Amino acid sequence: MHAFRQLTVPRDPGLFEASQSVEPGPRRVDDHARLDGDGLAREAVAELETAGHSPNVYVDDELYVKVPTEHSRRYAEFQGLPVTAVGDLVAWLDRPPTKLVAVLDPALVPALRTRLEESFGGRLFVTTSLPHFLELGHPDVSKGTGLAFVTGLLGLDPARVVAFGDGENDLDLLRTAGYGVAVDGSHPALLAEADSTCHGPEREGVAAVMDAYLDSIA
Repeated sequence: MHAFRQLTVPRDPGLFEASQSVEPGPRRVDDHARLDGDGLAREAVAELETAGHSPNVYVDDELYVKVPTEHSRRYAEFQGLPVTAVGDLVAWLDRPPTKLVAVLDPALVPALRTRLEESFGGRLFVTTSLPHFLELGHPDVSKGTGLAFVTGLLGLDPARVVAFGDGENDLDLLRTAGYGVAVDGSHPALLAEADSTCHGPEREGVAAVMDAYLDSIA
């Protein structure tokens, strides 16, 4: 249902974009959970390389790869980040990364995901953002925990937050927020979880939802 003004939502909810939170004021908050401990990151890199998918590695908000490839170039362009080739990732990795991202044919993602989940169990958080991005991160970190962290800093109740998403990695975000909106074309699991849907960016769906809400309380 796209008619957001027909829905019951908390008055004065917080509004957060699915992939980022913006901290008001000049303060900087660093609650950076990394893949560390017992060589987990190296083990995960090695497993991905054995499977034929050398990952993109985030370390301190910078992007590193083993060698430049078309996949790494496109991923870096998508993220708007420079990418640095370092050769042997396992040998090079001396700082714990934030996450690893394998870029591959969407048809190959399910098998690789199953392999990783069987190999690492609960030691890694494995999810997808886009169909061809398989992401590995800290098991205790998701967009939902990020929302809980930010609302805690701001003294807000997550139940009063409206969250928007479109990917599988937005599931925990929508579950944590008081009201979840899935954008048209979202991952099927997200559509099943959401309280409502909105149009995609080509029709400025998120902005339309926000405008409708503001109109409803004017």
